[in-house]
Order: sequence, then C-alpha cells, then structure tokens
Amino acid sequence: MNAVFRHPIALAVIALLGLMLVFSSFSIVPETRQAVVLRLNEPYQTVNAYKPGEQFGRTGSGVLFHIPFVDRVVWVDKRILSLDLSNQPVLSTDQQRIEVDAFARFRVVNPLRMAISVGSVERLTERLQPLFSSALRNELGKQPFSALLSAERGQVMDNIQKNLQAFGTQYGVEIVDVRIKHADLPTGSPLDSAYDRMRTARQQEAATIRAQGLKEAQIIRATALAEAAQIYAAATNKDPKFYDFFRAMQSYRTTFIPAEGKGETNIILSPQNSYLKEFMGQR
Repeated sequence: MNAVFRHPIALAVIALLGLMLVFSSFSIVPETRQAVVLRLNEPYQTVNAYKPGEQFGRTGSGVLFHIPFVDRVVWVDKRILSLDLSNQPVLSTDQQRIEVDAFARFRVVNPLRMAISVGSVERLTERLQPLFSSALRNELGKQPFSALLSAERGQVMDNIQKNLQAFGTQYGVEIVDVRIKHADLPTGSPLDSAYDRMRTARQQEAATIRAQGLKEAQIIRATALAEAAQIYAAATNKDPKFYDFFRAMQSYRTTFIPAEGKGETNIILSPQNSYLKEFMGQR
C-alpha cells in the first residue's frame, strides 16, 4: 500500500478507475424514457415504465443504480413513435394495382417484453415494418379502389390497426393510430382505364336512379289522377246540377277571358244557344 502512495501516477490511475466505476454505476432516467435492467441477460427490473394517464413530473424517472459489467440497461422511448410505409403496391378486389403511402403511430407499453423479444427500439421498428405492410395489403386486398375514396376509408384503417395490434402485442406495443396518406393508381393507361370504368359505372348508376325516379313519378301521377277522378265522381253524384254549373263557369272563363299576351276575340252567339244556358237563369 505504501508503494502505491509513493507513485502518484498509479494513485491517479486508481482514482480515475474508481471514478469511472462510480459513474458507470449510475444513470439518469428521463421522463421520456423507460429503462429495463438485464442482469446477466436476465430481466431484473423496469424503471419509469409507461402507465396510462400519468402526468409528467410524477413518473418514476430519476437516478438508476446498476452494477457495471453485470447489468445491461435497455432504453425505451415512452413517447409515441412513428412507422412509415412508402409506395406499397396493393391489388384491390376490382383488380386495380394501387400504390399506397401510410403511417402508423405506436407506443411501447411493456418495455420488458420489448427488451426480451427484440432488444431495442430500432429492431422493434424493423420487425413492425413488414408486419404493417402485410396488414395493409391484406385489408386493402379485400376492398375495391372506390372504398379508399369514400367514407369506408375510416373503417378500413380501423381494420388495419386491429390486425397490426394483433402482431404488436407480442412485442409489448400498443398501436395508437393508422392512417393512409394517399392511395394512387399508377400513372398512364391503367389510371386512365380505371377512371373510364369509374365514370361509366357512375353514369349507369345515375341512369338507373333517373329511371326509378321517373317510374315513381308516373305511379304517383296516376294515383293522384285516379283519386281526383273519384272525387269528381263523388261530387257529381251528390249534386249533378252544381257540377254542371261549376264546369260551365270554368268553360266560360276559358272562352270569354282572353289569355295574357293574346289579342281579343269576338264571339257572336244566339241568346237561345245551349252553351249560354247558365246566363239564362234557372227555369
């Protein structure tokens, strides 16, 4: 021991090694990260694990002690992470080849399972990438291209999220959201032919709707005329004289009152003409 103190350089080296050992025994766990401690590659403890509804400033972050060269710390982000897919080729049910850009948002909710299954967030992303692509293709392959342009698009994305969640659970991952950025047909003749088919289908649908509307209008008009005829017949049976008088008044209005925008016409009739019987009064 005295020999050590006689050599300042050796003493400085020992002190430096001691400081390195001390500093390597402690780590600061921030609020945005989770720490999984593996002791001899076996799960030992989890620090600052994600909890639903927790507030920043009240988490389990702080100083972490671990044994150097024995413990290994796996860092896992607590925040929502992104997974992007670009230009994924998909064949729809109407045999349209679609190029889709999509993204998924996920969070590691079980860091211990994630650390054991894949080891790091980078490897987790590599594992989820083909699973996301498979879930996307499987679901879009069940839908026509028009479903991506309508309100059904939301349900399609929900189905993709559920399918991806089935894979993500084994890695301790919660799929927060899935969205399709855009879905396009390849440019050129495939796109033009698809637009032509869509236009033809919409025109046929419009023609069917117009024909159905015309049919319903004719039925309504015929029903109304039949009801009017029944009302006229009932009125005639109740008071035939009043009905004759009413019809005569309508005829006089049409005959003697000139239509708007037309010239006047002179009509000469004998007072004994049967057409003017209503002007003669009751007999």
